Amino acid sequence: MEVLSGCLEYRKLLTIVVDAFYMQDGRLCLWADYSLFEVICYLATFQLEELGFQLFCSIMKSQPVHKVCKFLGFLFNPLNLGSWIKDEWSLFYETTHVKEHWIDPLMRWQPEVQELINQLQGALTNQPPLPKTKAKVTEPKEFNLTAPRPRAIPVPEPVPVVAKTRPVPRSTYRPPKEQRLLEMTKRYNRRKAEELLLRASVEETRCAGPRSRGEPPVEDSKKKLRLQFPPRIVKSPKLTFYRPNDASPVKLNTAAILREGALYQRQVERELQRVDKLVDGAGDLSEFLRWQRKMQAKDREEQLATGECRRLQGKLSHEEAILARQQVVQEKKQKADQKKEETAELMQQCAERRLQEEKSMKELVEQVMETQKNVKVAQTKLLKGRRQMVQEVIDESRELLQRSAEAAKEEQRQRCELISQLRALETQPTRKGKLVDLTQIPGYGLEGEMSVVELRERLALLKETQRCKEEEKRDQIIQGKRAKSRALQNTVEQISLCRAAMGRSAALRWEEKKAQSAAAGAPSRDERVLELQRRIREKAAERRGQEALLHVPAPRAARPKQQAQLEAQRRLEMEQSRERRLRALQRGGSLGGPARCLGAV
Repeated sequence: MEVLSGCLEYRKLLTIVVDAFYMQDGRLCLWADYSLFEVICYLATFQLEELGFQLFCSIMKSQPVHKVCKFLGFLFNPLNLGSWIKDEWSLFYETTHVKEHWIDPLMRWQPEVQELINQLQGALTNQPPLPKTKAKVTEPKEFNLTAPRPRAIPVPEPVPVVAKTRPVPRSTYRPPKEQRLLEMTKRYNRRKAEELLLRASVEETRCAGPRSRGEPPVEDSKKKLRLQFPPRIVKSPKLTFYRPNDASPVKLNTAAILREGALYQRQVERELQRVDKLVDGAGDLSEFLRWQRKMQAKDREEQLATGECRRLQGKLSHEEAILARQQVVQEKKQKADQKKEETAELMQQCAERRLQEEKSMKELVEQVMETQKNVKVAQTKLLKGRRQMVQEVIDESRELLQRSAEAAKEEQRQRCELISQLRALETQPTRKGKLVDLTQIPGYGLEGEMSVVELRERLALLKETQRCKEEEKRDQIIQGKRAKSRALQNTVEQISLCRAAMGRSAALRWEEKKAQSAAAGAPSRDERVLELQRRIREKAAERRGQEALLHVPAPRAARPKQQAQLEAQRRLEMEQSRERRLRALQRGGSLGGPARCLGAV
């Protein structure tokens, strides 16, 4: 127990010596003997005087001889003790303590240990070889042969009963189910897109279009219109092979967990502060909240009134646009008459200009005929001049080619001379490089000068220290990660509890809001809305009067009966969607928070 505790206490010092031994002299030793060398180093350094040299020798002789000889020779080497072992141990303990208590005793025991090493090596060399056992000689024996029996008629083998094989499954020759489902979804999506395209082409966007005389009233039900004009494309039933799983858990990353945990922590702190303020005597916010709800209801009513005003203003602008369009048609007619008169005058002027151009063209043709007669004489003169120029260019090119050939010959001769000189230089003998001794110091007089071998040893030691530091740092990182994971797990548990509580509270608020919206009444009419409706009726009457006077048919009245009924259907849908939007605004926009909370739960 004392040796084990001592090895654990001085493990850093022991590992330095044993690792250096494995790097230098212990390459042939196994790593399983690492603990053996640590124990020998501890006994020789710290327990040699207490045990006594005789007991130490008996312990060493009980171990493998060649391994003990190598390690003791490495440990008690004076060069190692006085140089790097002392420096490495001084990094952990004081230099004076290391020298007086550990290095000096080892140096004093060095002669006795050297004698022990010599004895072990002599015993190893004088060890008698193992006696060889003589192998037994093989004695031959005669074969014990028996007389052959007459052959019997072989019994016919029974026909084996083979198990019935399973038939080939039908699914092998059928397309997979997923492919059929994909085709069904494609057909459904295509039908839906065609239906939407047909609806968009039939129901063009209008802003409060007027109703013609033959159009049915807006109050007709949607069901009646559907029965009169059934759609061409029948809706296919909804596919049921996909069932979304809304209750599936969402995997959060570290940032999301910490963010949500901090949010819930702040909410808890605010609630605690509010409770503390109430305990200290602060006022309640119930009256303020009631006033706030009342003002929000007023704001919603105002928003509904403004929305209705915008719609009616659009309808009014539509009526005004129709009146303006009729005025534009009249102005365009007047401009078209003026344009016709102007085009007639321009056509007359163009005819006169064409006559003048024909006369000028005739004169030009006569002039061209006269000039063509003199062209042949000019061409012969031009050919003679060009032939003379070509002959001069040929003579000059011949002279240039002769000069370039002479220059190329001279350049080739110079290159041959240079090549011969370079080959003569290459044949001369050269000195070989000198040998380098890696253990020798260069001797340049620089500070910290050392040999290559010493540099390599120091680099190896530095790498070992760096590896130890990296291992320590890696352990610290692993501990930090474990602590962080525990904290994240606690945060996730708190988040799940807070989510459950918020879901319950959101469900209660949703029920309260639902009960309040069921008891709410219809919205009241605004004065601005009534005024805009009155103005729209006046504009419509004015437009009809102008159409009757000008005999201009209204653009909406010329539509067929089917299109008028579709327009009535569209208006009915718009009225219903507007009523649903009004009811939703009356309920209040505060329902979004509980709904989101319920969705998260």
